[in-house]
Amino acid sequence: QVQLVESGGGSVQAGGSLRLSCAASGNTYNNNPMAWFRQAPGKEHEGISYIDSGAGRTYYDDSVKGRFTISQDNAKNTVYLQMNSLKPEDTAMYYCAARTASGGSWRDPTNYVYRGQGTQVTVSS
Repeated sequence: QVQLVESGGGSVQAGGSLRLSCAASGNTYNNNPMAWFRQAPGKEHEGISYIDSGAGRTYYDDSVKGRFTISQDNAKNTVYLQMNSLKPEDTAMYYCAARTASGGSWRDPTNYVYRGQGTQVTVSS
């Protein structure tokens, strides 16, 4: 089993920054490929960024490209999402997810075996 715990959410004004963290633990965790998703009220889950450090791959949704940066500290079993130039439309519950294999679309939450509880991000105008 893998446990994922997010932190770092909060309320900021438009243009501000936040850094989200996702700490992984569990005896089956081995720097798995991971992603950040978000879900706003009444909307679908949205894959916004993905990292597979073993393969040297990172992906971003167009809505966050150039503003968000995903990174992974393998020594700390933690994945980060640095969010800059935040916009009101970034308001959502953000959660991280880990997968055990690289197949399938990184944007599809059903391709992930583990997910955290989430952390709320609210951006005011």
